[in-house]
Amino acid sequence: MLQALRNKLHGWPAIVVLGVCVFAVAFFGIESYFLGNTETFVAKVGKHEISQQEFQNRLNSLRQQTAEQKGDTSVYEKPEMKQRVLDAMIAQTLLTQTGEDLGMRVSSGAVRERIASLPYFQINGQFDPNTYRALLAAQGMAPTTFEGQVRSDLQVQQLPDALAGSAIVTDADVDRFLNINFQRRNLRFVALPHPAGVDSNVTDAQIDAYYKAHQADFMSPETVSLSYLEVNGADLKPEAQASDEELKKRYDAAKQRFQKPEQRLVSHILINVPKNATPEQQKAALAKAEKIASEATPQNFAKLAEQDSEDLGSKRQGGDLSWLEKGIANPAFDTALFSMQKGQISKPVLSPDEGYHIIYLRDVRAGEVKPFEEVRAQLAQEAAKADSDRLYNDFAGKLADKTYQSPSSLDPAAQELKLTVKTTEAFSRQGAATGIAANPKVVTAAFSDDVLAQGNNSGLIDLGGDHAVVVRVDKHVASAVRPLAQVSDEIRKKIVDERTVAAAKQQADALLARLQKGEDLQTVATSLGATVRTVNDVQRGQDQVPPELLTQAFKLPHPVEGKPQYASVALPDGSFDLLALDKVEGADLSKMTPDDRNSLRTQMQQTFGAMQTNGLIEALKATADIKIATDRM
Repeated sequence: MLQALRNKLHGWPAIVVLGVCVFAVAFFGIESYFLGNTETFVAKVGKHEISQQEFQNRLNSLRQQTAEQKGDTSVYEKPEMKQRVLDAMIAQTLLTQTGEDLGMRVSSGAVRERIASLPYFQINGQFDPNTYRALLAAQGMAPTTFEGQVRSDLQVQQLPDALAGSAIVTDADVDRFLNINFQRRNLRFVALPHPAGVDSNVTDAQIDAYYKAHQADFMSPETVSLSYLEVNGADLKPEAQASDEELKKRYDAAKQRFQKPEQRLVSHILINVPKNATPEQQKAALAKAEKIASEATPQNFAKLAEQDSEDLGSKRQGGDLSWLEKGIANPAFDTALFSMQKGQISKPVLSPDEGYHIIYLRDVRAGEVKPFEEVRAQLAQEAAKADSDRLYNDFAGKLADKTYQSPSSLDPAAQELKLTVKTTEAFSRQGAATGIAANPKVVTAAFSDDVLAQGNNSGLIDLGGDHAVVVRVDKHVASAVRPLAQVSDEIRKKIVDERTVAAAKQQADALLARLQKGEDLQTVATSLGATVRTVNDVQRGQDQVPPELLTQAFKLPHPVEGKPQYASVALPDGSFDLLALDKVEGADLSKMTPDDRNSLRTQMQQTFGAMQTNGLIEALKATADIKIATDRM
């Protein structure tokens, strides 16, 4: 073959072709002929890629939230829902990129403030550094990773917040909204009796025809039952407890953990600065704080605090904040406090969302190392937990490895690890009420393509609390139309109900026609032996009347020349009411306090900002280079 090739490679055309090939190999690298450039993104926005892993993580997070709220997690398998989730991720990427292009950055101070404001990191309303570190450690997350997530969230929100802050809401806008939202309407309504003489005779042929026309209404849910292996840390006991010698080694290796932090005995005087304060308000607050600071001494500080401080929590105690550790107060207060000397009174310190603090450092308590005897019990508990975790992680790792090596069966792993294969009852995509199938992670895995369609073992599913399982589908029952014999009684009732509703609507339409021709509602009600109910000054969202009537009442046009507006309203039970709108009045604006108006103005600004953000996102999408790989969703 090589000789044949050589025989054909004669003349200048062959030399040119050979030269091009050599150049291509030299320039691009021979590996390009063997290694394909595989793209794995689900979407690409400019140069930023949204990976399959990021997309799946977002879907899984939404599934879990929905399952915790007892919602339908199967919606996340639908293409349209996946597209909505991806659209939201694209929008976030566009907002982040635009903010960066505009020079918008998230400061470290803003990140610290957001973390300090999160209630699950607080004790008695104050940020607690130990709680913060402990909760992150329990999630297996480093503080830098969490801070990165917070920074990313803040960065996405920067531009929408800026747009909301720039939205202009006038007094006329507020009045217009109030007049619409708190509009009052006078109503009368009559509950119509069910029509008599509805044909309740349903033939087999009618049942059969209804069944064939509405088969989607009679589908049984798709179900699976599982086989599974589980590992539970509570069942794994360390062979022996740590000796004193081992505990002392742990103590010596981590003495800094048992350092009692320096504490400072603090009092303060707070001068509030209103949110969204004007420059004049800020200057006035600063001037007042500077005057108090110039007059304050250790001897009169408590008296000045009782007299001038606007912190109601400490005012009566002479401004006493008790002993504080570093990291408990907000960063500005913290920085000032730990740069002071004992007995010193600070100049005014501006703290975001609070105001100006005048700080008096009354005493300092130096940190010290707790002795071994004091922390021995804690060390022993930590050693036992470490041993237990090591046992659990080792066993869980072996379970994951063995079930991965034999993906079509749980038996090899069960035999080698001396575990019992357990099973669940059948359950749908909604999950089960009890057992492992009540966990959203298990449900998601059970109905995943890899486990359900491909027939493989799942990966190791962490159920929390050192408890994990590996599952595989034991039995799968696809959704199917239930047999006619099973649903015939249900169909018979549906047919009669539909006839009743149709007759009720026909009756309501006829009575409405009488009203629209000029007959009075009371006359119509009397002819039916029914009662007219009157409700005046009804507002949106009130419960004096059924919600269906309330919705329709606020859709009707205003009465003209004192003539009521009429409508018939269908209720959930298939009955109908006749509704008369007699009068419409605007809101009583005199009842709105200035605080209520300001709160409403803020909400309207946020709404307008959200509308502007959506408009910006659509504009950015129109000009951005966006690629979507629907086959990877």
